[in-house]
Amino acid sequence: MKKLITIAAITVNLVGCASVNMGDSKQEATAKTFTVPKGAAAVYIYRNESMGASVKMDVEVDGKPIGQTAANTFLYKAVAPGKHTITSKAENTDTVEIDAKPGTLHYVWQEVKVGVLYARTKLHLVDEAQGKKGVTETKLAETK
Repeated sequence: MKKLITIAAITVNLVGCASVNMGDSKQEATAKTFTVPKGAAAVYIYRNESMGASVKMDVEVDGKPIGQTAANTFLYKAVAPGKHTITSKAENTDTVEIDAKPGTLHYVWQEVKVGVLYARTKLHLVDEAQGKKGVTETKLAETK
């Protein structure tokens, strides 16, 4: 019986619906032009799946919070050229590193995985075609 209660709790946690503050529609339209600010690089972190919809995940770039994702949302952040660490926090913490060259776009898919008591996170660097598709399917969450 205890096992069934635990499974039910996990299922509710992964299926419910969370909301995060959303970005401005003009900012979203600009981000979806996939252009890079002059002299900089940019990173998109996106969740284009509905699994774990009840879970908000904190995202940081270089240890500084930039926002939270929920199901079908993305964050966009212009960064200076150089190495950067993107961190996602849920039941666990996962990181990826990018080496941002001027004029480049980087795409990070934030996968939701089943955890013990809460959803887990896994970050994946993806290619441009997959990244653009994922971002296009999602809405901009408020980014700091």
